[in-house]
Amino acid sequence: MLTDADVERWLREDVGHHDVTNDVPGETSGRLVAKEPGVAAGVDAASAVFDYLDATVTERVADGTAVDPGDALLRVAGPARAVLRGERVAVNVAAHASGVATRTDAAVEAAREVDPDVRVAATRKTTPGLRGVEKRAVAAGGGDTHRLDLSHMVMVKDNHVAELGLTEAIERFRERASFATSVEVEVVGPEAAARAAAAGADVVLLDNMTPAETAAAVERVAAADGDALTEASGGITVEVVPDYAATGVDMISMGGLTHSAPALDLSLRTGGDG
Repeated sequence: MLTDADVERWLREDVGHHDVTNDVPGETSGRLVAKEPGVAAGVDAASAVFDYLDATVTERVADGTAVDPGDALLRVAGPARAVLRGERVAVNVAAHASGVATRTDAAVEAAREVDPDVRVAATRKTTPGLRGVEKRAVAAGGGDTHRLDLSHMVMVKDNHVAELGLTEAIERFRERASFATSVEVEVVGPEAAARAAAAGADVVLLDNMTPAETAAAVERVAAADGDALTEASGGITVEVVPDYAATGVDMISMGGLTHSAPALDLSLRTGGDG
């Protein structure tokens, strides 16, 4: 999913038209180092930056690798000018992705301590232009990517219901979608959850409900259609993930995995034992 055009756009934004700062002669080596514990991600993207600049990545860890302070995520060698020009972009993309993976890992661990079978998923609340990087980071942290784009699953949301009505919206999109496309319906209460399941939803999204309301909705959905899956969503943080995992939902989706994860503190160090 990552192309040379993506990397070129990142570098054009950072390097500009007249880079004097990084016009350094000679060859060098460097290592991308973790300054705090976390889960590595975005290493392929960082490597692509250096590859584009004709610097050679000689070693790198796999996405999903747990790292401690001082651990190297990758090592690079080549012209000093290329390594230094790629530094900030490579650090930024890997730090952001690793932050997403680290938060996802924490959420997954918190959920599975309560229910080993519950899935923790991302949402489409991603940074424009970085969805592929962020979704891969979620996967690196042990999470589910959920929809990569609108075509992956029909999701009937509040605005669709407002325009068409719940049952008509489900029927309309079911007629237009492939037999292989699931239909998910967002609801805001246990009664609506039961109606959505009875109307044919494959997945019922329990939006902005308390854990108690979520548990009640899960029971109502099971009674209406035992095959329908349930997903909790809406402002769920790592701290309250265990409360939602205990409700019996099949999935917990969290926009904060991508839009609010703090970057993992990384640094590129050149010279020395790089």
